[in-house]
Amino acid sequence: MNVGDGASQIGPDTGTLLSELLRVGIAMSSEPDLTRLLELFVSSARQFTGAEAGTIFLVEGDHLEIAVSQNAVLERRYVGSDLSRRFRSQRVALAGDSVAAYAARAGAVLNIPDALALGPGQPYRFDSYFGPEYRPQFCSVLCVPLSDATSGVVGVLELLNATERGGTRTGFPREREDLIRVIAAYATVAVRNWRLQALSLKDAVTGAYNRRYFDLRVDEEISRSVRTHEPLSLALVDLDAFKAINDRHGHQAGDVVLRGVAQVLINQSRLYTVITRYGGDEFAIILPSTPAAGAAAYAERLKRIVERYPFASGGATVSIGIATMPDHGRTRDELVAAADGALYAAKQAGANRVVIADTAAPGSRPGDD
Repeated sequence: MNVGDGASQIGPDTGTLLSELLRVGIAMSSEPDLTRLLELFVSSARQFTGAEAGTIFLVEGDHLEIAVSQNAVLERRYVGSDLSRRFRSQRVALAGDSVAAYAARAGAVLNIPDALALGPGQPYRFDSYFGPEYRPQFCSVLCVPLSDATSGVVGVLELLNATERGGTRTGFPREREDLIRVIAAYATVAVRNWRLQALSLKDAVTGAYNRRYFDLRVDEEISRSVRTHEPLSLALVDLDAFKAINDRHGHQAGDVVLRGVAQVLINQSRLYTVITRYGGDEFAIILPSTPAAGAAAYAERLKRIVERYPFASGGATVSIGIATMPDHGRTRDELVAAADGALYAAKQAGANRVVIADTAAPGSRPGDD
């Protein structure tokens, strides 16, 4: 590929830039959905620089997880597919040597003319989280940390392959870095606000999201499933014999068990999996882009881990019922009812098991046992 600075050939003119920045600023105050905001930030950053691809990673523990991702090459290959969901399973270790990880650790902007030409002495390397499907022969990279004065680096905005109007891939012009810093600042504020709002949507006992958040998110995910034609699964998790734990050891010990189960569910789940305390000793888990078989495998893993968890009050087990859209329902009420029926069947069959709605015997909602 020909490589140049492309300063006069990349991105829109000044008037268009100002209009786009204004649009992004207005969205900051009017768009409640974090994912849609981050998608807007990435698309705007790509427009400003002519970038072929862009991704926002968020820091989650000791790694980066993809929040949103766009790629012009793969979007043409997977027409109608949600690339963000396709690649969300890709985690980038913060301790690793990828460009994004280094930018997050150093809190520094990286503008690399061709990451594929980096020598072995460099502290970072090109790491295609898109896998073998995206292996360009030339790859310029612009990586900008999402820095919060209180929390430090909360994520990274990474752009790949600035492209001139004629389609030639080139390096990212230095004079566009400040614009991308503005977009990164917007993204940082959006993430911070979302996390602050999330605190009001958390259950005080377990740290999982509460029932109100479940209602909001499940409706969003149902709408997304209808739009993208991707499956959506719901798992209802109920603690077996929880009343006996409270009666034998007291409600404080019961709360400890609830917190332990919630932490297992959260720690064993991906960034886009939604863990909520549905009520009492029951949790509801929203699994976007997940078919029934995948949800069942996930639920079996959770069940085994809970069974082995060293609770101070003794062992505990869970029963799990699963329903998937569109097979078992197309509305929130239908999905919950189907998962409820599967959970009831799991309890009736002896508890400590996973049942999918297809195989569940009809019945009413299980009560506390």
